[in-house]
Amino acid sequence: MPQHHYQQLIELFDQCFYSDYKTRLVAGTHEPYYQPMQRADDYHQIVFAHGFFASALHEIAHWCIAGEQRRQLFDYGYWYEPDGRDAKQQAEFEQVERKPQALEWLFSLCAGVPFQVSVDNLGGIEVDRIAFTKAVQEQLSRYIIEGIPPRAEKFARALAEFYQQPWPATTITKWNIT
Repeated sequence: MPQHHYQQLIELFDQCFYSDYKTRLVAGTHEPYYQPMQRADDYHQIVFAHGFFASALHEIAHWCIAGEQRRQLFDYGYWYEPDGRDAKQQAEFEQVERKPQALEWLFSLCAGVPFQVSVDNLGGIEVDRIAFTKAVQEQLSRYIIEGIPPRAEKFARALAEFYQQPWPATTITKWNIT
């Protein structure tokens, strides 16, 4: 089985999506973001943080959910409240993050790497990580049973093939939480 290195994700993403979407996965040095194409001879960029494998999977998940109009906006036009959110802001964050983190979990399963939810609020209120994990797990289960967004399924299947992993089971009892 291949070792896990972000360069593999860059290559797999390119194989899956560059020709149809003119989008590339790029290793960044700081915070992750999405940069839409600036010129006709350019390409869209999904920039992930610090060369982290998990960050790349997370940013790809956001891209897989974003519709055509959102993919024309910097960072898909999403708001982001930095670390230190209050209870209301954290609830909004978790509502927005449930779907991309469910896809990140799927990608992690297909790549054979551990997954852990990100509550991304170390300096704010105390967060119920277990409740959020269950919400993400329920969303992943819905995706598996009811249908995965097409770009996400294409990438997940490419990961499973490359990393020689089975397609995830439809029962959440088989999924490991780390």
